Amino acid sequence: MKPLISAVINVINEANSLNKCLHSLKNFADEIIVVDMESTDNSIEVAKKYGAKVFSFKAMKYVEPARNFAISKATGKWIILLDPDEFLPKTLKHELKRITLRHNVDYVKIPRKNIIFGKWFHNSRTWPDYLIRFFKKGSVIWNKEIHSQPQTKGNGITLLDSEKLAIRHNHYNSVTEFIIRALRYSTIQAEELFKDETKLKMSDFILKPVQEFNSRFFFAQGYKDGLHGLIFSLLQSFSIFLIYCKLWEKQGSTEKIVSKDSFVSASLEASYEYTYWFTKYFKEEYTKNIFKNSILKLKLIINRLTKNF
Repeated sequence: MKPLISAVINVINEANSLNKCLHSLKNFADEIIVVDMESTDNSIEVAKKYGAKVFSFKAMKYVEPARNFAISKATGKWIILLDPDEFLPKTLKHELKRITLRHNVDYVKIPRKNIIFGKWFHNSRTWPDYLIRFFKKGSVIWNKEIHSQPQTKGNGITLLDSEKLAIRHNHYNSVTEFIIRALRYSTIQAEELFKDETKLKMSDFILKPVQEFNSRFFFAQGYKDGLHGLIFSLLQSFSIFLIYCKLWEKQGSTEKIVSKDSFVSASLEASYEYTYWFTKYFKEEYTKNIFKNSILKLKLIINRLTKNF
């Protein structure tokens, strides 16, 4: 009998995470496809323990090129695509099974709950983090570029941005893990920019990192994620800076882009952007809190006065 749901997972040295991921597929996936990309740990043994069909694929710098290969090995009508550090809650599995009974749906956008440095981020451009991860076979194809969005055909739906319907993602367990990934991904992205013959500007080193920080910490309200949000926003800004440093290095570490005017212009623009968001934050959030605190203090004073009469 042809499987209804196939789970597809690409792995490379993910034995510890893979165990939890595969366990969450019990009573949901009729077939599990694990494509191993030359792991040196016991990822294959873990996969086989859960009855997965294991295939091999050459090691890649990023997963996207291997995803279409993994999907091609699945025989189910529907496919759930997961990374090894992701897992499914029971409520989401129930909802996805219900969707398989519908004839007018070809793919589903699912929210993802990102756990970063041990905390669920509600802001910082990390929630609801919608991804197309459940689809009928043949309706979704992945591009080869890193972090690219898939091509789709047919009708899609989007699940409610509820924690109960979200894929759980243990994203970054530590700052060290973040930096290691940033070093790898920045190299890949710099190579792609180099191939496209991207011309470097001074603003790439100054303005773009500042814009990345502002977009996460202020515009996406990363400050509501507390110190975690601040650290994450700064690290994301640093990762953008790394991309252009590596591109500069690949282009021969030239001094051509350096001039007093370009430096001053990029610095002023970055300063303006930061000042704008900093001021906006304090006007809308800080002053709002002061007003609330003042009202509470006034109420306390009134209550004390009325008690004396």
